[in-house]
Amino acid sequence: MKTYNLCLLGFGNVGRALLILLQEKTAELRERYQIEWRLTGVATRRLGWLANPDGLDVSALLAGQFELLTTVASGDDVRDWLSAARADVLFELTSLNVDTGQPAIEHIRAALEHGAHAITANKGTVVHGYRELQALARRQRRSFLFEATVMGGAPIFSLFASSLPASNIIRFRGVVNSTSNVILEEIERGKSLEQAIQTAQELGIAETDPSADVDGWDAAVKVSAIATVLMDTPTPLANIEVEGIRHLDAEQIRAARAAGTPYKLVAQIEKIGEGIRAFVKPQRLSPPDPLAAVTAGSMLAHFELDTLPGLTITLDVPDYGPAGPLGPAVTAYDVLADFIRAVQSEQRG
Repeated sequence: MKTYNLCLLGFGNVGRALLILLQEKTAELRERYQIEWRLTGVATRRLGWLANPDGLDVSALLAGQFELLTTVASGDDVRDWLSAARADVLFELTSLNVDTGQPAIEHIRAALEHGAHAITANKGTVVHGYRELQALARRQRRSFLFEATVMGGAPIFSLFASSLPASNIIRFRGVVNSTSNVILEEIERGKSLEQAIQTAQELGIAETDPSADVDGWDAAVKVSAIATVLMDTPTPLANIEVEGIRHLDAEQIRAARAAGTPYKLVAQIEKIGEGIRAFVKPQRLSPPDPLAAVTAGSMLAHFELDTLPGLTITLDVPDYGPAGPLGPAVTAYDVLADFIRAVQSEQRG
């Protein structure tokens, strides 16, 4: 049974949740999937490039007792670090750069060239580097996987890859940004936009700078990823019509809810000839529309296919907050699932 050397690049909430999940699933990974693992590398701006091919103390790391970690010389860049850690798998969990996808793309490239599987939650790697990185992964006979980048907790990319062969998307519609949905619901309850954003921040849902969610860019990046991967049409952000919820009047939002036609930030992609039209914008939705019923913390993706009239995937979150299903544990699960898929692919040869 192979023991996989795991490296974490980025050790924020998702990285911590992933290590906790790996610890919880250790016996199941061994008995069900024939996977043993050890953590041999962690890298952050604050900690630097930490590596030990014999394994780092996960409990000490989670407890913040970094002085107890035994490390070896690991250089001062990602390639030296991967070599020092003898990495079999890189979990790339750094922050999104919407404009270029860097340095995450270079991190993934380095991992694949080193001979490691590369698994990421960073949408920029898909939007700006998908074709290059997938081609490199095939040449290296390794996996580049990214389920956590869109609708964390819902199987979007893996579903099409494994269960829907020869199915082509004609149209996609979805509510794929839960933060904007939470803000809209808080406004419906009587708050101003600023108060709703503050509530979302206090709950740990919105970032300190919420503009990516409020102005529609987080949803647009997900639209680009879906179009690029599932519709084989690379779609730069400049080609997506983006309108957020910032300009909506609070009374307008509350009146729409009272009329039974609530506002949702809708993401849509539609095949038009050889190309596509894609947008993100707020729309009033009537009850027959499945998107109208999406509750605050939940997300929904609806696909119309050439083989199926409609396929809906819902991540249903009855409540939201930092300790709820919207938290880092959901993203961490997607990363873990990709790890298992990568190993299974390797085991099949």
